[in-house]
Amino acid sequence: MTELTPLQNLWLTETVRLREEHAGPLDDLEANRLARAAGGDLPGRIQRRALWLAERDGLTAALKHWLQGARLALVLLMIFAVLSGAGLAFAALGQTPVNVFWALGSLLGINLILLLSWALGLIFAGEHGATLGRLWLWLSEKLARDAKAAQLAPALLLMLQRKKLNRWALGALVNGLWLLAMFSALILLLTLMATRRYGFVWETTILGADTFISITQALGYLPSLMGFNVPTVEMIRASGNGALDIESARQAWASWLVGVLVVYGVLPRLLLALLCFWRWNRGKASLRLDLNLPGYAQLRERLMPTSERLGVNDPEPAQLHRVESQAGELASEGALLVAIELDEQRPWPPALPKNVNNAGILDSRESRHKLLEQLSRFPPARLAIACDPRRSPDRGSLALIAELARNAGATRVWLLQAPPGEGLDAERLGDWHVALQQLELPFADCAPMNWLESGHD
Repeated sequence: MTELTPLQNLWLTETVRLREEHAGPLDDLEANRLARAAGGDLPGRIQRRALWLAERDGLTAALKHWLQGARLALVLLMIFAVLSGAGLAFAALGQTPVNVFWALGSLLGINLILLLSWALGLIFAGEHGATLGRLWLWLSEKLARDAKAAQLAPALLLMLQRKKLNRWALGALVNGLWLLAMFSALILLLTLMATRRYGFVWETTILGADTFISITQALGYLPSLMGFNVPTVEMIRASGNGALDIESARQAWASWLVGVLVVYGVLPRLLLALLCFWRWNRGKASLRLDLNLPGYAQLRERLMPTSERLGVNDPEPAQLHRVESQAGELASEGALLVAIELDEQRPWPPALPKNVNNAGILDSRESRHKLLEQLSRFPPARLAIACDPRRSPDRGSLALIAELARNAGATRVWLLQAPPGEGLDAERLGDWHVALQQLELPFADCAPMNWLESGHD
């Protein structure tokens, strides 16, 4: 089974729960048995069951595709953030001479408005940033190109909402992208200032010079503590009449503009991104299954039963699942012959080579359960399953054959000949052939003794 992170394990478990909640119980007899055989507490067994079903039904592969789509969607959003930040820098320095407060509004206006909106939403609603989050989820699903991936996003959101982690995950995404935009604007602003000469002015019709002097000094106080220059009162007052052709004035205004961008644009987003990422990691480590949910509560008796129950109780699936051996996860060795529901008229077992063991005839729930438990711990390298084709290939028999095959290195089905004087029903034999072909298991009407003994025909 594919190695997954703890968060991805919980995610797939929640996806399987939602799937069963909307579409009904899955065919999970083998998954339940393997979960019981692995032992552990109830949450561990629920996860093992869900991961086995997810692997069988393609949800694990869908998760991989979704994560690939999510990474690509994030790259696209990062590219958009970089271009947006560059656009802000070009807009800020697009005038000649540069109006310092117009430039400041271009660099910080939208950022500060959305930052305030995000903070208020976090405090009062906890869901702000959902638009950007939905855009990312939508892009992730589209880029995944897997129909089964559509079930993953709702499961992730429901799982995170229980611990209110969605606000921190979205916060890390929103603030991270805005940090990238602000950093892009800062880099381009420095590049333009390093390669071109700009003059700085301020203009007003209704405000006085003293107002602009106070605003400039107030905004420059925190940047000045970090070493950025602030224009003097004389420079500020003189810049109201036109751009000063003095190098020190240009450098002071440029340093002030860069300092204000760093302190009020870059640093808040950096600190918020780090805060959200820290809260996300801390909350992620505390995620657990909610065993009070109906979907999990119903599994308690099946995965940690007070008494074992065997048999086929689930509705018939739309199609049989392809058999894939899992014996490679454990060391498999030896050969085994087993028969399914033979009548007393047929002598059994046949003569067997010394290195081939006889597992007897499976004709009861107890015998099936005992053998399956044994095979889950000690899978044989080769398994031959003898069937009487005079019986119909019902769902229970085929499910048992598939489950036995999944616990062996290699499997062959032996369709026994009819007793002397009795023929086989051609239509029923054809049904067996079709069913075994659907399971992708090799079958024959002769005893596979050479193959059991040596692995070769």
